[in-house]
Amino acid sequence: MTASNFRQKGTSRGVIARLQAVKPSYLVMTVLAVSGFTHIWNAAGFPDLFFDEGVYMRRAMHVLAGLGPQESFFHDHPFFGQIFLASVFYVVGYPASLHASPTAESISGLYAVPRVLMGLLAIADTYLTYKIAEARYGVRVGLISAMFFAVMPMTWVVRRILLDSILMPFLLTSILLAMKSKGARHKSLIALVSGVAMGIAIFTKIPVFAMIPLVAGLAYFGSGKSLKALALFLLPAILIPAAWPIQSLEAGQFDMWLHDVALQAHRPTYGLPYISGMFLRMDPVLFILGVAGAAFAISRRDTLVLMWLVPFLILLLAVGYNQYFYWIPVLPVFCIASSLLIERLVVRNGVEVKKKALLAVVLGIGAFGLASTIALISTDMTSSQFQAAAFVLHLVKENDNETTILASPVYSWVFASAFHRGDVMPDYTQVLWQPVPTRKFLLVADEHYFIDMARGMPVERLFNDSRTVKTFEGNAGRYDTLLYPYTSIKETYGGGHIEVREKG
Repeated sequence: MTASNFRQKGTSRGVIARLQAVKPSYLVMTVLAVSGFTHIWNAAGFPDLFFDEGVYMRRAMHVLAGLGPQESFFHDHPFFGQIFLASVFYVVGYPASLHASPTAESISGLYAVPRVLMGLLAIADTYLTYKIAEARYGVRVGLISAMFFAVMPMTWVVRRILLDSILMPFLLTSILLAMKSKGARHKSLIALVSGVAMGIAIFTKIPVFAMIPLVAGLAYFGSGKSLKALALFLLPAILIPAAWPIQSLEAGQFDMWLHDVALQAHRPTYGLPYISGMFLRMDPVLFILGVAGAAFAISRRDTLVLMWLVPFLILLLAVGYNQYFYWIPVLPVFCIASSLLIERLVVRNGVEVKKKALLAVVLGIGAFGLASTIALISTDMTSSQFQAAAFVLHLVKENDNETTILASPVYSWVFASAFHRGDVMPDYTQVLWQPVPTRKFLLVADEHYFIDMARGMPVERLFNDSRTVKTFEGNAGRYDTLLYPYTSIKETYGGGHIEVREKG
């Protein structure tokens, strides 16, 4: 071995030794800083502006305008998500405080604010993942789990303005509090607060109720099999989301609520196998490690991993309607199971050499994940969408009551709430139920619109009755989506081909 090789080996050993000597609190802060970077940097640029993000922003603006928590025409999800967003927006004076102008850069800022909020929630998720894993398995597994959540590519999905992203800190808080009830002085109070957090999570999106057996079990056994603690957990966990059907009953819309909930649960989809393949394609390392780690943990009768993962997967199989971002509530347990597997396989009996090997393996996976994530979040998937929105605003004259703007919620809330235009339909699919109120219209035909053309002839007729004024092309086509890590870009198609079309 050459002298150079000796020096390199000595240097790597020195780095590992110094890392082992760092206090865990410093390492946690470092991981949180990395998580802040991966989940906030280029917030408005990656990923694309997704249809559902526009829906939730439109609903938040509805609440912010004092029009109530529930839009009248569709009951697909509870309304805590829009209340949460509207509350934060009210505190910071959004969107008025941005003084938006009809430019792509200014409209980008309108989306940057809620995307940064999602990034802040992701930092909280990272810390709570650490605390849960630390409480169950120790500091080492906790640090590895948090690092995986901070750097692995699949966690880019929490950058979107989605209900799943909003509910995550509440779900993780509920799990952590239930775990902390063991040996605590105020077990009943902890169980109650855990139930409140779980209730808020369910009140954000109903499928997360599949986590109730996990947290109820933690609260019950952690409190010494106390039925009182169990009841105090279950009471708010059930009553808080019950506000949703109660509100519909009070508004005389309960029949509509039943119909819409059933419709939402049975929407056509490829199902769990399909989104499992998407997860594997988007982040093969975390998926394979997570599945192997979950199998390892379940074989050892680890109830935390078992009850966190299995009931939720059964629900996804039973309901059928799934999107790739439905993985969000179980991403932390994928990180925890992966960390547990690596830690148990590499380290046995506290042998120092194996501890160094563990650190080398973890740093190698972490560096690979971080490099892959940076390659993704450095891309620009939204500029065409912002340019299209700005073009429409320039094209439509002030106080033009003869032209209606038709666009997906990605754009419509911007036109209506940030620029106060009254000539905007909330969603182009409303033409399925009501005609366009004016003879002239402008249509933003993006990739989602071309999918929705199959929903009915009125939607397709908008395209056939109009002509293209300007076309915008996104950047997704510049990347080979068969080449990792750009495989995720297949799920950011919204900023692809966009046509602004006009009739009149």
